[in-house]
Amino acid sequence: MDKDAPDLSTKDVNRSHSYWWTGAKSALPIVFGYIPIGFAFGVLAVKAGIGFLPALLMSVFVYAGSAQLIAVGLIGAGADLVSITLTTFVVNLRHLLMSAALAPYLRHLSRGEAAWFGFELTDESFAVHSSELAKEESSRSHLFALNGTAQLAWVVGTMLGALLGVSMGDTGRWGLDFALPAMFIALLILQCKSRRHILVAVAAAVISVALAAGFTARWNVIIATLIAGILGVYLEKWS
Repeated sequence: MDKDAPDLSTKDVNRSHSYWWTGAKSALPIVFGYIPIGFAFGVLAVKAGIGFLPALLMSVFVYAGSAQLIAVGLIGAGADLVSITLTTFVVNLRHLLMSAALAPYLRHLSRGEAAWFGFELTDESFAVHSSELAKEESSRSHLFALNGTAQLAWVVGTMLGALLGVSMGDTGRWGLDFALPAMFIALLILQCKSRRHILVAVAAAVISVALAAGFTARWNVIIATLIAGILGVYLEKWS
């Protein structure tokens, strides 16, 4: 055997480590938003009487930010189990659309890997994945490092909030309620690669605000997204 021949196994390990590292770095914009929002969830969960361990387990096994916050609010209001289950199910239906949108880029994953990827997929990780996968196929290590880092940040935020947040009182005065919108703004900026993207983003914001100030505040985001999406399609065809 040639002593100077490269050690392929070592190269594979180093390459895998590199993919894990780049995946974790890609998750940093999400991490900066998830820790404070997870902290707020931990505070609200404990105040609703859920307790430290159940709140932590919810972030580990449910891992659905908006649905968790809604569930905590319903639990605090004394809602029954059926209402809580149906509400969170409807809220999370959008994950079917997000998973379907990414499915063509994930053909190299096994069924088990695809299921695990789907479990850890969130609005924020979808934004990062859709931006990266549109450029090139990502390795398994990169995909799961990104998702795992994001969920770890959410779990850590939940743990800190459940442990320390009760003494802070109202989390709104600390600006934690703005962490989620700020994170979405940062993710949106990363995806605006042309004037057309900026135009569609601005149109969606204007329509959403106009609808919220008018007659349909509950559906403003969905309606604005649909209208802006149609506008984007026509602009792409026209250009």
